[in-house]
Amino acid sequence: MTEDDTFTLYDLRVECVEITGDAVSSYEVGDYFEVHGEEIVLPEGQTFSLYALSSLLPLLPAKQRETGEKDWMTTDTRVAGPDPNVGGVFEITRIGTREFNHDDVSGEDLEITD
Repeated sequence: MTEDDTFTLYDLRVECVEITGDAVSSYEVGDYFEVHGEEIVLPEGQTFSLYALSSLLPLLPAKQRETGEKDWMTTDTRVAGPDPNVGGVFEITRIGTREFNHDDVSGEDLEITD
């Protein structure tokens, strides 16, 4: 393992910040989870809707990475849930950074060039 095989990802907090329709979902305003590297971390005793998670998952790896200040992936933090009748709105916030080593997270050999 060398210094050259490190990379940084943002830790994320994904929180339900609004419900504009029928509150028939399994989440409430204030429910959240965090993303630390490849791990989804829920507060003890809290669950999270699989359907809401499915609308969020495609965005999370991109949100974890550094993006340009004018890139929509940087500026747009709110995501709609999948059911328009519920009207769930989730906010994705970058809450910190974490360093990783390539060899610790990938089975693919890394060829480091100068």
